[in-house]
Amino acid sequence: MAFPDIQSFMALLESRGELLRVREPVSRDLEITEISDRLVKKGGPAVVFENVVGSDYPVVMGLMGTRERTALALGVHDLDDLAAKVRALIDLKGAGGLMGMLGNLPKLRDAMNLPPRRVKRAPAQEVVWRGDEVDLSKIPVLKCWPEDGGPFVTFPLVITRDPDTGERNMGMYRMQVMSKNTTGMHWQRHKTGTKHLEKARKKGQKLEVAVAIGGDPALIYAATAPLPPIPGLDEFALAGYLRGQRYPVVKALTVDLDVPANAEFVLEGYVDPQEDWVVEGPFGDHTGFYTLPDRYPLFHVTAVTMRKAPVYPATIVGRPPMEDAYLIEASERLFLPAAQLIIPEIVDYHMPPAGVAHNLVVVSIKKDFPGQAYKVANGLFGLGQMMFAKVIVVVDDHVRVNDMDAVWREVTQKAVPGRDTLTTRGPIDVLDHSSRGWGYGGKLIIDATTKRPEEIGSPKSSREAQAQDTTPETFQPRASTDLPTFEGVLDQTQTPDGYWIVTLDKTRAGQTRDLAAAFAAHPAAAGIRHLLIADEHTDAHDPGDVWWTILNNIDPERDVWLEGQLLAWDGAKKLPEEGFVREWPLKIVMDARVISRVDRMWNVYGLPEQWR
Repeated sequence: MAFPDIQSFMALLESRGELLRVREPVSRDLEITEISDRLVKKGGPAVVFENVVGSDYPVVMGLMGTRERTALALGVHDLDDLAAKVRALIDLKGAGGLMGMLGNLPKLRDAMNLPPRRVKRAPAQEVVWRGDEVDLSKIPVLKCWPEDGGPFVTFPLVITRDPDTGERNMGMYRMQVMSKNTTGMHWQRHKTGTKHLEKARKKGQKLEVAVAIGGDPALIYAATAPLPPIPGLDEFALAGYLRGQRYPVVKALTVDLDVPANAEFVLEGYVDPQEDWVVEGPFGDHTGFYTLPDRYPLFHVTAVTMRKAPVYPATIVGRPPMEDAYLIEASERLFLPAAQLIIPEIVDYHMPPAGVAHNLVVVSIKKDFPGQAYKVANGLFGLGQMMFAKVIVVVDDHVRVNDMDAVWREVTQKAVPGRDTLTTRGPIDVLDHSSRGWGYGGKLIIDATTKRPEEIGSPKSSREAQAQDTTPETFQPRASTDLPTFEGVLDQTQTPDGYWIVTLDKTRAGQTRDLAAAFAAHPAAAGIRHLLIADEHTDAHDPGDVWWTILNNIDPERDVWLEGQLLAWDGAKKLPEEGFVREWPLKIVMDARVISRVDRMWNVYGLPEQWR
C-alpha cells in the first residue's frame, strides 16, 4: 500500500486506534520527548501534539514506534515479508525458454517503479519563505535531552548530488539549529554527504543541499537504509520499490535538486566547504549516551517551502528500545537476501536493540566445515556498513537469532573462552565513545556453533568422525549466592546460564583488572564462563541494561580478556590514568522536573493510564 504522504498514514493509524491527539499546550523543550519516550518503550500509539508552545505547527511522534506500525508503513504484513519481497525480485530466471523469461515480467514491473517521477506542482511548495523570511524557530524543532546543545532536527531527509558523477544521495543526518537560518550538518567521516562535500571543495564550489521533512513513511525509512553504492540506485528508487509506484519529486525552487513532492517542509540551501566548521552538540544519541561536542559543516538555509497545513514529524533516539530499533530491523529483513547471496551459509541475522545497531550482530549459519563461523564473521565485516560491527556472535541454524536468552545460552554452552573467541581490529562507528581511536577499534568474534573435531583439538578429522562416535562438549553452569566482596562493587549476581554480573563504582586505574583476577580465583567462579563488569548506573538484574552498557563501553581488544577460565568484559568507564585520552560521556537521563511535570499532566493531556 502506497501512502500519498505522511498525513494519510496518520489518518490510517488514527482510524485503527493507533494515534492519539494531545490538544493541551506542550513544550518542545524536553516535554514532548518524555511523553513520546514512555509511549514507545511501552509499545504505545503514535501521538500528535496539536498545540506546541511557540509554533503554529503540530508535531507527530512515534509513527513507526512498533514493529507492526513499521511493517504497515512499508506496505507489508510483517517485516519478514521484506526479505521475501527482495528475494523474489533478485531471483530472476534465465532458463526455461520463453515461458521462463515471461515469468520474470512481474518482477520487471516491480523494478520499473524504481526511478522517481518528476511533477510540476507539489504540495511541498504551497507556502514559500525566502531570504529574511526564513526563521527556523517557527518550526517546532525539539530539544530532546537535558544536555543537548540545542534543538535538533531528528527526521531530516538530506539530499545532495555528487559533484563529479551527478549521483544523488539522501541520508538522515541530525541537524542542530544554530540560528534562524543555519544548522549544523552532522556528516560523519564515512557518510556520502562528506564525500560530496570534499568533491565540492576540490572543485572550489559550494555544495547545494535540500532537506525534506516528511514525505511518506517509505521514504523516511529509505533515508536510513544502508544502500550499496550501485549507480542509479538511490533512496527515491528504494522508496518507489517499497511503495509499488514511482516516487513523485519536484525540482526545488532555489537549488538544482529534486525534492519529495509530498514533503511537509523542505529546507533549501548550501554548505560552503571553504567555511570553518562549527561546534555541534552535545547530543543525546542512539547509543543512549551523549555524543560530545565536535566540529561539523554549517548548512545555510536560503529558502523554506511547505504545505499550507504541515505537520512536523520527529523522532527521538536514546536509551533503547527506541523507534529506530524498528527501522534497523526493517533494514535487517530487507538486506538479508543480499547478504545470503554473498555469504550463502547465512540463515538469519539480527542486530538487537541492546547493541544499538553496530555493537552486536547475531548470525545463524548452516555449518559444514571447521572454522566456518570465522569465515562468515569476517565476511560480514566486509559488507557495507556492517564494517562497523563491534561484536559478532555466530550460532547454529536452529537458534532463533532474535531470542537473546537462547543466544546467550548458546554462547556459554558452545563457546569456550579463549578457544572460541577471537579479537581483531577495524573501522568503528564514529559515535562509539569507547574505541581506542576515533572511528577505529577492536572487534570480537564469538563462535557459538557446534564444534567440529578440528576445532576442539581432537586427533580425528570431520571426515573420520561420525555422529555416533562423537560426544558433544558439555558445560554445567552453576550460580552461587556466596559471592565475594571487592572495592567499589555495588551489586552482583550470577545467572543460571553461566554469567557473573557486577556493577562497579570505578574510582582508580586498574580496578576492573584487579576485580577480575580476584573473582576468577574465587570458588564462585567454578560454574561461570563470563564476568560482565558494568558501570554504577546499570541495573545488574536487567540483562538488557547490562548488555547495553557493556557493549557501549568496551573496545574488545582492550576490554575483553581471558582471566583464568573466565572471559572478562570491562564495561566500566575508562580513566585518563589508564591511557584513555578522550572524555567519557554521560548516559542520557531525563530531567527530574520534566518527569514530574509529565506525571502531573498525564491525565490532563488525555493520555491513557496504561501508557503512563
